[in-house]
Amino acid sequence: MAISSPTITNPRQVALSALRDVARGAYADAALERGFSRSQLTSADRHLATELVYGTVRQRRTLDAIIDRLLRKPEKSGSELRSILQLGLYQLRYMDRIPASAAVDTAVELTKENRMAGLAALVNGVLRQYLRQQAEFAGDWCGGLELIARLGTSYSFPDWLIAQWLPLLGEAGTIALCQEFNRSPAIDLRVNPLRTDRASVLEAFQAAQISALPLEHSALGIRLTGSAGAIPNLPGYTEAWWTVQESSAQLVSLLLDPQPGEVIVDACAAPGGKTTHIAELMGDQGTIYAIDPTASRLRKVTQNCDRMELKSVQTILGDARQQPDLDGQVDRVLLDAPCSGLGTLHRRADARWHKTPAMIQELAVLQGELLSASARWVKPGGVLVYATCTIHPAENEDVIGPWLAAQEDWRIDRPPGALASLASQEGWITTWPQEHHTDGFFMVRLVKSSH
Repeated sequence: MAISSPTITNPRQVALSALRDVARGAYADAALERGFSRSQLTSADRHLATELVYGTVRQRRTLDAIIDRLLRKPEKSGSELRSILQLGLYQLRYMDRIPASAAVDTAVELTKENRMAGLAALVNGVLRQYLRQQAEFAGDWCGGLELIARLGTSYSFPDWLIAQWLPLLGEAGTIALCQEFNRSPAIDLRVNPLRTDRASVLEAFQAAQISALPLEHSALGIRLTGSAGAIPNLPGYTEAWWTVQESSAQLVSLLLDPQPGEVIVDACAAPGGKTTHIAELMGDQGTIYAIDPTASRLRKVTQNCDRMELKSVQTILGDARQQPDLDGQVDRVLLDAPCSGLGTLHRRADARWHKTPAMIQELAVLQGELLSASARWVKPGGVLVYATCTIHPAENEDVIGPWLAAQEDWRIDRPPGALASLASQEGWITTWPQEHHTDGFFMVRLVKSSH
């Protein structure tokens, strides 16, 4: 008879197991879910394990640089030992609510429990040495390195990203962006105007003692400002009064400005946050074609529409580049293009380590192809909004600029209403996390001439 493995009840063991999987190439979220499936943790312990994994992965470069200074022979440290040191050091450096003694002692115990009792004294010594030398790792502790490596090591980003941001933002702006990406992101909600209004939702939250504030640029937006607990337990979730949607993402559909009775295409629709927003803005009157090439992701669009009882959305399974039946038939198109996601690095702990410059160049080609294909759908006088959740110019300005230069019947249309204040001189909008405390988004509204 097979002997089942004991259920794990230690959140640090779950975190270590997840980091072990990450070291083998797994994504952090998938590794953590696998760890949870093999464990029985309280809600508080799940929260601790989540922060340990995401935080350690996010701060990996900084933690490794400190460990390399503290170890006598860093090149001989195995991945398991290094993961334990990273976990202990992350708690000492970044988690104020965990006493230093607890961080050290639990790391030592973790070493023993994972068949490395002979290294327990080393773990204890390295972590206590960090505590003694803590002041040396504050401020500009990487001062001997050149600027790109210094910032990359201090804030735990790959050099190529730092090199990309410095010419755009300068040193102070780059540091501010790095700091923002190393913080936990806010949770934003978008009120469903077909069911209620923002004032009523805020009133319901206040009655439930949930801290929330209205968003500035989205008349339907709310930001949760305190601990809210499980999202499905919030007032109005069951009634579809609102849906979770990040504040910059809300601006994209507002920029599109859909009108009742129109034919709209959401060219890369899954999982459907912007699709449902468009439907709400149209009063659920008209036709919205939601296109996505992946069946499982397209099902999420349908599920979102069903939950909100929206009738105007029709899904199309396929590649947006191969939809000739739509040519000249559409009033407005939203092209929320596949991108590197470099504006959302605070939401994906390991994304900074997986993205590459080569990947971005490949995406830019795809984005240009999608732009050309979706522009053919638009009627004379119609609108196309191009948007990405990246702040890399190669996927944004460098896609739009050359494409527009080759067109005779398209131009940039400056944003309407409250969005006008966010527009650049060229007419597009870029939201910067360190400036707007949002995800990093790029969006531009294009209009086709009417003759």
